[in-house]
Amino acid sequence: MRYYGSVFRPPSEAQSLIVQVTYGCSHNRCAFCGMYRNKPFMLRPMNEVLQDLCTAREQLGKVPRIFLADGDALIRRASELEEILQYIREQFPECERVSCYASPASVEYKTDRELRALRALGLGMVYMGLESGCDQILLKMDKGATAVQLTEAGQRVRAAGIALSVTAISGLGGTELWQEHAADTAKVLSEINPEYIGMLTLMVEPETPICEWVLGGSFIVPSAKEILLETQLLLSQLNSPGSVFRMNHASNYLSLRGTLNGDRDAMLAGIREALSGGRLRPEEYRAL
Repeated sequence: MRYYGSVFRPPSEAQSLIVQVTYGCSHNRCAFCGMYRNKPFMLRPMNEVLQDLCTAREQLGKVPRIFLADGDALIRRASELEEILQYIREQFPECERVSCYASPASVEYKTDRELRALRALGLGMVYMGLESGCDQILLKMDKGATAVQLTEAGQRVRAAGIALSVTAISGLGGTELWQEHAADTAKVLSEINPEYIGMLTLMVEPETPICEWVLGGSFIVPSAKEILLETQLLLSQLNSPGSVFRMNHASNYLSLRGTLNGDRDAMLAGIREALSGGRLRPEEYRAL
């Protein structure tokens, strides 16, 4: 397999075959993200994508899952993605699921028919970064989409029968907008009602705009306690029946997991215990 630059994938794709179909991120302007800052966005030549899949077929045994990288593989034309998925179906009949990252723009560029066709060919899940449901925060972070656009993108993915995993970032509103961040994010997640909700906690990466704001004093990163209060507010207002909720990423101070809405009270109890002096992940052990 050939890889260009650093390759990122969701934690749940740790055992998946990773194949780059794009390089970098089609947006690559989010103020908090440094993942693809040094990798210009490009569509990988189709012949290279298919060659890598062919090589993987020759060298590997059973391949139950395949993840199409990089940061926004869904941005490719539907016809090209259909060709890739059809090739995977022919070469990897044992493959149970193909997944990729998606952006609100890449979903918007697809018709409902195209999304359903991708699902029929095996695209079983997409991962989409919501980050926040607050328009003021989305604008400041240069997300490139409004809360309404993010909501509509998520709803269209779900309507096409594609499983959706949505991530949000605790602390992204700083100490100034933590309440708006919590309440508005809960609202958008409730309206989307994704299969999976993942909560990360803000970590300030060097050489990003948010790092400059922190150093300049215009953005104050919430403390661990403030993050827990924000999460408590979000969870208390979140109404997303059936969604698997995970807050167990290495960036989180506290690990929570459950299925909404049934496990919400237990998770809120976990937050209250932590606020009363429970053990949290030390700052030096947090990571992206």
